[in-house]
Amino acid sequence: MYIYRALTPAIEEAHKYYPVILITGARQVGKSTLCRNLFPDYRFENLENISSRVAALRDPVAFIENLGSRAIIDEVQNCPELFSQIQCVVDEDKTKRFILTGSCNFTLMKNVCQSMVGRVAVFTLPQFSLGELSAGETRLPTDTLIQQGFYPGVIADGIPAKLFYASYYNTYIERDVRDVLRIGNLVKFDTFIRLVASRVGSELNASALSTEVGISSTTISEWISILQASYIVFALPPYFANISKRLTKMPKYYFYDTGLLCYLLNIDNPQKLVGYPLRGQIFENLVVGEMMKEAFNRAATPNLYFYREHSGREVDVLRMGADRIDAYEIKSASTFREEFMSNMDQLKKILDRPVDTTLIYDGQSFPPQILNFRDISSTRK
Repeated sequence: MYIYRALTPAIEEAHKYYPVILITGARQVGKSTLCRNLFPDYRFENLENISSRVAALRDPVAFIENLGSRAIIDEVQNCPELFSQIQCVVDEDKTKRFILTGSCNFTLMKNVCQSMVGRVAVFTLPQFSLGELSAGETRLPTDTLIQQGFYPGVIADGIPAKLFYASYYNTYIERDVRDVLRIGNLVKFDTFIRLVASRVGSELNASALSTEVGISSTTISEWISILQASYIVFALPPYFANISKRLTKMPKYYFYDTGLLCYLLNIDNPQKLVGYPLRGQIFENLVVGEMMKEAFNRAATPNLYFYREHSGREVDVLRMGADRIDAYEIKSASTFREEFMSNMDQLKKILDRPVDTTLIYDGQSFPPQILNFRDISSTRK
């Protein structure tokens, strides 16, 4: 079953002007499916296929020539030598078109920056957003939405979440962490990623993590970068302005998908979220993740931050606009209380730019200032 992706219009528009389109994103978010549905007449080559990869590595020139004038190359990071050849081909013949996909952002962007500047439009395809789901799916209980996550394997293919994420994580560890990213001690890496999950929505203290895992702080920082490059986690940086001395400097980390997050926390059914100590942070992850997806699906820079003073006053998300700041407080409660708005009201008095405030919670929606998280797409004004 193909589900329409919200990123489609942005890709179609860029395809008019750029000879190369690069679509990045985590493994199994639907990059190949999207490309084959958008460009059904393009030749398709998957470099996860051993024979295709060997052919590309052995003779990149012949490989590209044999593709013709319209081609999709899946998991292109497996053969970095292709980037230079594609550059030469599109420079010589501007009518040729290539659609590239890849799931390791570090490797991809290094080669794109070296070879493809000015010739490529880059997009990030996230997991399904709430806005891409059917009405019936969005009406599922909140804990069910959180635990099942938003990967196509669960949503479109109907694979039970517990089974899907166990397979997904094991494949990620074996294929990316061991083979691509060259991490030898998988036991310590497994401990590390589960500790990151237990600190979701919080700043990570590298020194404390290094003591718990038994590795250096430098390695912790490198492994955090690996999680970001492979689209497992993303950082939400602190907001800095004239009051920067009062603000913390460490980013907070969230997972791109709550289903994977729940798997790492050993939450294998929605009932385990009831009364779970981290349920509030996991719900916050759901909402912040939806904000990230909304930006990616518009091919826009997210421009999301959090605000926290050393005194402890915090606003969960700030979205920076050209002439104002949109502030969001996220609460997992289903009953509204006036005190939910207090930190945002105080923020209006502190910042020197106009601030619009919105509460996102798990209760009845009262637009425009108070929203149920299922109405997250309306947070873009």
